[in-house]
Amino acid sequence: MSPSIVRREVLCKSILGKTGIRGFDYCINPYTGCSHGCHYCYASFMSRFSNHREKWGYFVDIKINAAYILSKQLKSRKKPGGKVLIGTVTDAYQPDEARYKVTRSILELLADYQMLEVHILTKSALVKRDISILSQLNMCKAGFSITTMNPKIARILEPGASLPQMRISAAKELAKAGIPVWVFISPVLPGITDTEEALSSLLYTLHESGINEIMTDFLNPYSGVVRRLKYIYRRYLPDAVPVLNEYLVNPDIYKESTEYRINRLINRY
Repeated sequence: MSPSIVRREVLCKSILGKTGIRGFDYCINPYTGCSHGCHYCYASFMSRFSNHREKWGYFVDIKINAAYILSKQLKSRKKPGGKVLIGTVTDAYQPDEARYKVTRSILELLADYQMLEVHILTKSALVKRDISILSQLNMCKAGFSITTMNPKIARILEPGASLPQMRISAAKELAKAGIPVWVFISPVLPGITDTEEALSSLLYTLHESGINEIMTDFLNPYSGVVRRLKYIYRRYLPDAVPVLNEYLVNPDIYKESTEYRINRLINRY
């Protein structure tokens, strides 16, 4: 674990919350903040609610009483049911999970509860540690967010996350254990992960790995995200800057042409 990450053990008052994400009823975020440090992360807006001075990617609050609070919520008079997504504004399997096991303790409770359909979205291969528990859950599905198969690009864009090939290997292990998996290609980054070569490499890898369910999403151009990305583009990937600027000026035109190329490659594989 990087010594530059500021960590705090905190107590939460609620852990199972309502969500506005389409297709889900609840969300669970075992941590506040995320040490994956993805430069494109939309969840960086959480910084202003955290009482941290550190930038996004450099702080993690560990909700050490999450399992206790969840147990109380599951035993409430009105029993929650429906679909829950774990990891909407944090990664439930970021590096600190290896030590604190907050997510694991939550999954153990949900395995006994069975009234919630559990879904997970992660960039971490650590999820395979909990295959035995995930197999006990009600209709569990695991999603892996992958932007590129290029390890050098991945290290620049998402420095603290598991390398893409490690995520693919973890996805294959989960699928072998009977846990449905899918991949979220998000975000498609202009001039970097939207090229013919980058998309072909990723989609071919997914096809060869037996992963047939995918979703894609484009970059959310929030001001903070754009500011961070422009710095990264200029420093590491200057040739891609014009494509990023084009997207920011004409997003609809960019999306239409990129969706066409993505669909053509999907049909190929």
